Amino acid sequence: MRRPNIIFCIICTIFLLAATRGFSQDINNRIRGFSGGAKGGNSDSLKFEKRDPFADSATIRFKYLDSVRVYTLDSSISDFFKRTPLRFDNNWLGNFGNATESFIFQPILKAGWDAGFHAYDAYAIKIEDTRFFSTSRPYTELGYVLGSRNEQQIQILHTQNIKPNWSFGLQYKLLNSPGSYKVQNTNHNNYRVNTQYQSPNKRWNTFFVLLGNSLQSSENGGVVSDSFLKSKNPAYADRFSIPTNLGGDAPYSKDFFKTTLNTGTKYSDFEVLLRQQYDFGVKDSVVSDSNVVYLFYPKFRLEYTGWYAQNIYRFYDDHPDTLFYRKNYGFLQNPDTVRVRDKWRQMINDFSVYQFPDSKNQQQFIKLGLSFQNLTGFFDAGKKSYYNLFLHGEYRNRTRNRKWDVEANGQFYVNGLNGGDFSAYLSLKRYLGEKIGFLQVGAQEVNRTPSFIFTQQTSFPVALSGDFNKENTLHLFASLEMPKLRMRVTGSYYGISNYTYFTDFFHADQESSLFHLLQLALDKPFQLSQHWVWYLNATFQKTAGPAPINLPIVFVRSRIAYEGRPFKNLMISTGFDIRYTPPYYMDNYSPLLGQFFPQSQVKLTNRPELAAYVNFRIRTFTAFVRTENLNSVDFTNGFRFTHSNYAAPLYPYPGFLFRLGIFWTFIN
Repeated sequence: MRRPNIIFCIICTIFLLAATRGFSQDINNRIRGFSGGAKGGNSDSLKFEKRDPFADSATIRFKYLDSVRVYTLDSSISDFFKRTPLRFDNNWLGNFGNATESFIFQPILKAGWDAGFHAYDAYAIKIEDTRFFSTSRPYTELGYVLGSRNEQQIQILHTQNIKPNWSFGLQYKLLNSPGSYKVQNTNHNNYRVNTQYQSPNKRWNTFFVLLGNSLQSSENGGVVSDSFLKSKNPAYADRFSIPTNLGGDAPYSKDFFKTTLNTGTKYSDFEVLLRQQYDFGVKDSVVSDSNVVYLFYPKFRLEYTGWYAQNIYRFYDDHPDTLFYRKNYGFLQNPDTVRVRDKWRQMINDFSVYQFPDSKNQQQFIKLGLSFQNLTGFFDAGKKSYYNLFLHGEYRNRTRNRKWDVEANGQFYVNGLNGGDFSAYLSLKRYLGEKIGFLQVGAQEVNRTPSFIFTQQTSFPVALSGDFNKENTLHLFASLEMPKLRMRVTGSYYGISNYTYFTDFFHADQESSLFHLLQLALDKPFQLSQHWVWYLNATFQKTAGPAPINLPIVFVRSRIAYEGRPFKNLMISTGFDIRYTPPYYMDNYSPLLGQFFPQSQVKLTNRPELAAYVNFRIRTFTAFVRTENLNSVDFTNGFRFTHSNYAAPLYPYPGFLFRLGIFWTFIN
């Protein structure tokens, strides 16, 4: 486990040297964009003024792997969650880096094979999130966050164009947090290297991505009893003194290079993707100021994608608590150690063809492809091999006048482990004018084999109620975006049958009956005055039928902020950040399986979660200062922050937290 730390040291050295060299260059008066509540929907992007090509300026744009759209960097400072792995709607088990799930219902809408371990997905970097940059000058972002109890986050991003037609990017992330309670320390490492090359004649494109994730989180099984949280004993004011169900008396460590895990979860993956494209089309050129720019418009494209991945899902407990495992997992014997592991290797070879009806509009195309997937699983019972053969197709059309945006895609698994799975997606988006904005409507249906953890083959101790049928989910959605009012309203309907879930710590079941779920959401900033803004994110969700899920009927995030520019080079956003859910039966958590599951015994009533913050930017330097969990203040036994909210039964949040984050950008 020393490889990520060595990589980290090398990267830091390289980029600190690069940053030092670039710091002396005065690029700051070319950087624009501030997420103020005041005006303009485009103020949240980092833009660079186009100047003399020999001046110290830069143009930075990027695309995602399966997108032809061009994006700009977001330099907004109003929302700290844009700088962290978690979204504002995530609920995590008491320490940053622990298992997490969303307050908002998000089913798996993906056909085909799935291992079934998603409690740590938020902390992983993924192939589909890879950004392929195009920059006129090397660009570097350095970020460091220091929090209470020695929580630390390090973020490094570097990208540059080696040649105008060859770009390179490198990203590294580290998250380490000892936590406020015993046996909940986390240590996550992520890295990604990617490059894109286009031949001088613009016919051949190649994309390469290599990434790795090492996600480690101790699992304490929750505190032994709620009574310790309410105790008047001053010893328990330090939450680290409260006994937990797993891990025993593990020592406290603030060494962020320490990766030892005695009780907990360790997920790791390594992925490599190579994509090759060759285009047939029409040559063209543009003459401007005696310069000739040669262009190429594809009409037909051949594409090959090779993707290799290795995923390992592990749970360790070298000092198991016998009572906990007997009570919750039905262990009949006293285990000396508990160690389970599922390991997967997969290789996908995909061959696709594109056709561009309008060669000058690359955002309109038809794509057809055939993929062959080889899967190898390594379990306690031995090694098993599987395969999948599936067809896929896609149609996209963003018209040149930008009034229509059509996207349709589908997959069908012809044969193999997931034979019969399919997914279909259709989205129509229309620009209705400056006053109304954009209207989007769509539908999606997914028929999928339940995740592999719901089988007898997994090494994890899962008790099944029988053979499970394929899950079917129908998703209807609509949204209205009104840029003039800076408002977005969305609605979703889900019709779900054969929903597979865990009923407790290790029993799995399937709800064969159809149930329904309705979601309505509003996202809008209200301009209270010239500098005061009220940001509102509100989601309403309601189930009907035999739904085996528990959700808050509303989830609200509200921010009241002062935003402005008191000095020429200083931009500031300061205020209060509040999250609220009404009382409901929050999901419990199975540490051995890494799964959240519904429960109906304990209804948790939490105070509104309150944080105060001051965010500011001075040229290319950005700082975030936050005090969190102010809602935990308790005057019962003096002035303390011991009135904890809960993330799940017996999983309390910590008390007062402080975070300081600094982010610096450099252009060399």
